[in-house]
Amino acid sequence: MAGIYIFSDRADIAAEIVGFARAAGKEAFVMALGEEAAQALTNAGADKIYAIDGDSELIESYAKDIAEFLIKAGAELFAVGATPRGRDLAARVAGYLDCAMASDVVSVEYHDNQLTCVRMLYGGAVQEKQVLSGLSVVTIPAGKFEPAQGESTIEALKLKADTRVSIVETAPIVKEGVDLSKAEKVVCVGMALDKEEDLQIARDLAAVLGAELGCTRSIAEERHWLPVESYIGISGAVIKPRLYISMGVSGQIQHVYGIRDANLIVAIDINEKAPIFKAADYGIVGDLYEVVPLLTEALKK
Repeated sequence: MAGIYIFSDRADIAAEIVGFARAAGKEAFVMALGEEAAQALTNAGADKIYAIDGDSELIESYAKDIAEFLIKAGAELFAVGATPRGRDLAARVAGYLDCAMASDVVSVEYHDNQLTCVRMLYGGAVQEKQVLSGLSVVTIPAGKFEPAQGESTIEALKLKADTRVSIVETAPIVKEGVDLSKAEKVVCVGMALDKEEDLQIARDLAAVLGAELGCTRSIAEERHWLPVESYIGISGAVIKPRLYISMGVSGQIQHVYGIRDANLIVAIDINEKAPIFKAADYGIVGDLYEVVPLLTEALKK
């Protein structure tokens, strides 16, 4: 049946894409790999959940059969969560469908029965608008839509897997940081900090605010002061907090891409010409070593 068909190996993104489908006035059908994954989505508000039953643990192994299923179902759109596995699946399905695909869109909406997508290019410096007709594939990052809620029924979907690739061994990825994409408040540190011990200034401010601590790419990948999960930017965490405060962050476009959806942006930097101030709602020009402790004390009172 016509509608938007959805896959994401993250339940939160699946619920958000269902929310998009609801806002667009479309029926939403979620696909999940296996009964356990389907059960985790029963409150995501979909019209139906299809639990894929097959011989492979790799969702991308079902790409050909998923493409054929979408055609038979009369799907209008295949919307996939923009995770590493989701992107792989989306590209394969689009290839089998020989259809248009838009990757990592920042906005997507229906207008006159056409799908209009906006995505960022060149590190966020340029916006590209794509208009897609007919059955298409898009990948959608987390935090773009309000998640839907509501109970759904599960139906088994028997698909044939391409078993030429199989899992030989698995090993967990050890993550040290928090999931910044879910944080309500974030304090972010940049290269203006002189030494690692000075992170305590940021931690004190984050503590009084009840915020999580984030950083720029250089802090995580060059200085190794914080886990890579703390890095905010186009190739790191893309966040949507109610409050974002930067400390000594210059505000290059790659970083601003990761904070552009924050409700309130406050920037603290000694350089009044720092690019971060163009993105900020409020800016404080001053030495973070003077400003932040004063701000922390004021908030404690």
